[in-house]
Amino acid sequence: MKSFIVKTLVNAAALGVAVWLFKDDITLSGDTGEKVLTLVLVALIFGVVNAIVKPLVKLFSLPLVVLTLGLFTLVINALMLLLTSWLADVVGLEFDVDGFWTAVGAALVVSIVSWALSLVLDRD
Repeated sequence: MKSFIVKTLVNAAALGVAVWLFKDDITLSGDTGEKVLTLVLVALIFGVVNAIVKPLVKLFSLPLVVLTLGLFTLVINALMLLLTSWLADVVGLEFDVDGFWTAVGAALVVSIVSWALSLVLDRD
């Protein structure tokens, strides 16, 4: 349970950095408390999408991943971020990623920040 909470908070922080870097193209509305709660809820949605949908997409796109030496994984991550944005809108959360190329850049930022935070926080 502790690992789940840490991973969710790491995803929320990584999404927060992406929102900060792409403030013109990724919208997150509300005051500070609402933004933090929205980021945590979006991180939960992002975790579910990455746990359920992403493995299936990676399996079906395996030839493209191999052909591009793994670079297509960045496109898959961007699509997962766009799917998370759409699901957040369906649920009623104010989180919106505007466009595919914004999603690609944000996916790269989320991957790097979550990797770095996981290195720091992943201590037994």
